[in-house]
Amino acid sequence: MTYHLLTLWDIVATTFSFFFLIAYLFILFQVVSDLFRDHELSGFYKAVWIVFLLFIPLLTSLVYLIARGKGMAERHRAQVQKSVSATNEYIREVAGKSPAEQISDAKKLLDDGVISEAEYQQLKAKALA
Repeated sequence: MTYHLLTLWDIVATTFSFFFLIAYLFILFQVVSDLFRDHELSGFYKAVWIVFLLFIPLLTSLVYLIARGKGMAERHRAQVQKSVSATNEYIREVAGKSPAEQISDAKKLLDDGVISEAEYQQLKAKALA
């Protein structure tokens, strides 16, 4: 029986192969997602990029990054800003009014004669709690 032992070179080559495969997949997914994120590019040109990505993937990815890299960064930044503002809006909506706004509303009700001074103080204490 013969056993084939992995040499250090085999281990290093396998490790680098996996690294470059994962890096390539990340780049490929970024390019494809950017293609569909770009609303200014027509469907025909998106299809052309996809066809080239299927048949000449490495070269097409590099050309895409060189030709459209700046736009990729801008579109990604815009998407992140949109996501952050939507999250902040949702948090504001769920969190409700601030204590200052609650006190202001209670003061307006007091001034309009809708609530008494005792009720105003109670609402104010609740808002500050």
